[in-house]
Amino acid sequence: METAITMCNHASLAFALSRNPNCSSKNAAKIVSFSSLLPNQLMNCRTLSSAALTKKSSVSHVQCSAAGPAATVPSDKKSQLMRRNDIRNIAIVAHVDHGKTTLVDAMLKQAKVFRDNQLVQERIMDSNDLERERGITILSKNTSIAYKDTKINIIDTPGHSDFGGEVERILNMVEGVLLVVDSVEGPMPQTRFVLKKALEFGHAVVVVVNKIDRPSARPDYVINSTFELFIELNATDEQCDFQVVYASGIKGKAGLSPDNLADDLGPLFESVIRCIPGPRIEKDGALQMLVTNIEYDEHKGRIAIGRLHAGVLERGKEVKVCTSEDSCRYARVSELFVYQKFSRAPVDSVDAGDICAVCGIGDIQIGETIADKAYGKPLPAIKVEEPTVKMSFSINTSPFVGREGKYVTSRNLRDRLYRELERNLAMKVEDGETSDTFIVSGRGTLHITILIENMRREGYEFMVGPPKVISKKKDDKLLEPYEIATVEVPEEHMGSVVELLGRRRGQMFNMENVGSEGTTVLRYKIPTRGLLGLRNAILTASRGTAILNTIFDSYEPWAGDISTRDQGSLIAFEDGTTTSYALTSSQERGKMFVGPGVEVYKGQIVGIHQRPGDLSLNVCKKKAATNVRSNKETTVVLDTPLDYSLDDCIEYIQEDELVEVTPQSIRMCKNPKLAKKGK
Repeated sequence: METAITMCNHASLAFALSRNPNCSSKNAAKIVSFSSLLPNQLMNCRTLSSAALTKKSSVSHVQCSAAGPAATVPSDKKSQLMRRNDIRNIAIVAHVDHGKTTLVDAMLKQAKVFRDNQLVQERIMDSNDLERERGITILSKNTSIAYKDTKINIIDTPGHSDFGGEVERILNMVEGVLLVVDSVEGPMPQTRFVLKKALEFGHAVVVVVNKIDRPSARPDYVINSTFELFIELNATDEQCDFQVVYASGIKGKAGLSPDNLADDLGPLFESVIRCIPGPRIEKDGALQMLVTNIEYDEHKGRIAIGRLHAGVLERGKEVKVCTSEDSCRYARVSELFVYQKFSRAPVDSVDAGDICAVCGIGDIQIGETIADKAYGKPLPAIKVEEPTVKMSFSINTSPFVGREGKYVTSRNLRDRLYRELERNLAMKVEDGETSDTFIVSGRGTLHITILIENMRREGYEFMVGPPKVISKKKDDKLLEPYEIATVEVPEEHMGSVVELLGRRRGQMFNMENVGSEGTTVLRYKIPTRGLLGLRNAILTASRGTAILNTIFDSYEPWAGDISTRDQGSLIAFEDGTTTSYALTSSQERGKMFVGPGVEVYKGQIVGIHQRPGDLSLNVCKKKAATNVRSNKETTVVLDTPLDYSLDDCIEYIQEDELVEVTPQSIRMCKNPKLAKKGK
């Protein structure tokens, strides 16, 4: 068996080197000696070796080469560092909908975090109302469990690429990640992004093949694809030799082989303990803690969250808060908390290596270092990738202003947007051309839409313009962001989807059939401009069956003009209340957004024109009351109006249009500053 494992390690090295064009002649010789091993055989070899390990030993003897080298401490300055073995800090990362939060639910239940008779809601980590409605994780959450004599700090992270800034920050707090991969879909765009970041940090990785109980599960393909992804991302030999755990998060079962799952998540917990090293700390060094997250409490104020890198932090201690070597200020820690089970527990002191929450520093910011008052030095600042999409926010100028909102002035809007920057590192806010306009930049349309939805629920009333890409100039060339788009679509709708993506300057670079359901996966490189408004169009083209996922790739030369909408809008001709009589004739011109009895104003978008160009309509016209009576009143049959969500409205609008956002309504209107005459 040991020979098999050695062969696998050499073969994985040979395969990795063969992928690398810069390999030396010495490494080339290794490739020749193992050239008889094809990639698929190599993957099977890896799987066999792990299977051999499983047969040889019980769960408690999981072997992890990834943890070995990480534990070796180099000489010089790091000779003072030591491993703390009673704590594990892990982040759970994955593509959206691959089951991270459900898996955390099962881990919490099996670690006896809740009483047996306690009523626990589904996806308990998604505590935000917006997260529950959309079924996605938006903000990272901390919790902890105790397994045997080890405390495991778990951080649940978002899966959408738009919230990648959250994931990048969180990776500063942990030593390893659980990479959750769907047993059918395999590695997806966000899987690649989070894995790339984890490997750059040098973290140990445990791969969890989740939803293994799905009928069309294909674990061998998923493991092979994941291994190829590790090699593409230039992972080290130790990182490539990752531990694989097969799990069903919803059933709370896990095992080291897909056909032999234990009755609980024991194999997963054992893999975490053995494969992910404890935090490396400087126990007797000067206090150092990097703030990687911030929460707000009405009573306690700002709460700084981070991992203690060195020293001991005590309640009531005087500390130094540093942004750089030159910029430091003094503060006092009023309260100190650690994460125990599903809540924060107050403590008097925290040792290095643990994740804690600190109160009492009112102006603390993400990326700052809480250090020893006398000898403390700042840690390197957190870096996150630049935003790619921007939108303009302005005060509400419609005739209905102030009817529903609590905060309507530019000062309210400005304060709220700049307050968002304190927590949302991946977002930027700049003043616009006028005093009541602000430019908000983010990782994607969803990133900014979540902010808009939160502000709307807080009582703000404002207008937003259409999303625009952030372009760059380099060597007198105009560059724009490109993204990798992955589309899952049934074969019968593939033609219309390919045509749609082609019109938006997309370039297909991969196409493959997935599973037994007749689904095809298309991979495109496409300008971010081409993705604006694409989600609804692709659902229409595929009759609601396509699934679209995107992730930022790089900046490349401008692709040229892209037409994102073929149809114009139907515009209200005057202020008033819509009538059935007027809508009967109006709906012949296109699809309506409003029904009868709805208040509208001049310039409001009330429907989609069936032809290019805008058309003004009188949707408030009443039937003339004359002396001439018909024998019988005609029955009016109105089509059901389109019900567009906030995301749909933002996707729909074009350059000369705005979305009016209030706590109770979402309307679209023509921008009065850029008003164009309809055809």
